[in-house]
Amino acid sequence: MPASPHHDPFAGWLRGHAVPLTHLDPEAPLDDLEPLGDVIGDARVVAIGENSHFINEFALLRRRILRFLVERRGFAVLAFEYGFSEGFPLDAWARGEGTDDDLSARTAAAIPVGLDEPLRWIRRHNRTASRPVRFAGIDVPAAGGSLLPALAPVADYLREIDPEALPAVETAMRIAETFAGDSAAVAAPAWARLATADQDALSAVLMRLLIRFRSVEPLYVSRGDQRSYDIALRRLEGACHGDYTFRAMAELFAGTGLTADTSAREVYMAGSVRWHLERLEPGTRVVLAAHNAHLQTSPISFDGHLTGLPMGQHLRGMLGDDYFALGLTSTAGHTAEMRRDENARFGFVVDDTPLEPPEPGSVEAAFADAGLGLAVADLRRARRELPGGTGPDRIRIQSAYVHTPVLEAFDGILSTSTSTVADDVKG
Repeated sequence: MPASPHHDPFAGWLRGHAVPLTHLDPEAPLDDLEPLGDVIGDARVVAIGENSHFINEFALLRRRILRFLVERRGFAVLAFEYGFSEGFPLDAWARGEGTDDDLSARTAAAIPVGLDEPLRWIRRHNRTASRPVRFAGIDVPAAGGSLLPALAPVADYLREIDPEALPAVETAMRIAETFAGDSAAVAAPAWARLATADQDALSAVLMRLLIRFRSVEPLYVSRGDQRSYDIALRRLEGACHGDYTFRAMAELFAGTGLTADTSAREVYMAGSVRWHLERLEPGTRVVLAAHNAHLQTSPISFDGHLTGLPMGQHLRGMLGDDYFALGLTSTAGHTAEMRRDENARFGFVVDDTPLEPPEPGSVEAAFADAGLGLAVADLRRARRELPGGTGPDRIRIQSAYVHTPVLEAFDGILSTSTSTVADDVKG
């Protein structure tokens, strides 16, 4: 039997140590977030999660925390669960390129995961800021939906730098065009229907291109410059990881996948964060927005099966305590359940789904038992002060749960008393 609320050590700890917040409004005063700043400390990369995409409250909180970290703590980059390749034109827009109305066209093909409003805030902020805030994409192209957003600029690069290699990337693009979509939920099933010869030819030509890029770096740099080479190489690596992920997802759906094989996308995202850090001024601090399941620092398992080693686990290995993972969740309300539907634009339909009462043993149950509404908890402190094994063992992902040692998987948890689904994505 689960422990009663009054005997749950973590719920009791929350009652004494969680910090209530007063606002969801991104424009509201920021003073109530100062304790969160103290919890984050000197971490260089602060990841802000969400237990589901398409939730109004999480989007508002992310915007508010971004504003706080920029205005009060000197953060200067927003990195986002968005294509590495596609991120560069958005960074240029955020720093003033084009007109205010251009953003919708630039993000029209992307799944609406709450990117536009933070970018609009950054553009407004940058008009008067002494130090502009940058934007950085970190993901495989098109959220795994297409290789073309990465391969097209690689083709442009090779046209100038290495025309001899251009036919290879054009071959890859011809195959990639036959199954391209706006998300992995569209592209992976279409990839699975390709002839095996085309699947293998795509992987082979991408690997040949990657090895050539790495082998002749001095030649490419002498014909151009180091930055252009670095960006083109990272784009090609994104295409390779995206291609690998198509195969991993198709085999996962078919029940034949290798253990944790979809981690290819996760390690690419982590590597992209490191790529940007290495090219920023020393000490530049980064806000990283991604789903909880990407930013947590312990492996992802469902029904006892290891399914992925998340970006956050790789970042913890790279950065140690310079990485801070803040999970966002809710104790009640509704969530956005993503139901696969290959005929829908993004390969899924969003169902506005009522949440059941939190399961015993979940972090949501502990917040509810502690009588907390909108509040944040420092899990690093909880790890120090609570006996091992006394923390929650699961956290919501949409309407289900990921079974994971929450005190180890996250450095902080911010919980809202309710969650609602964004109107523009409801099925």
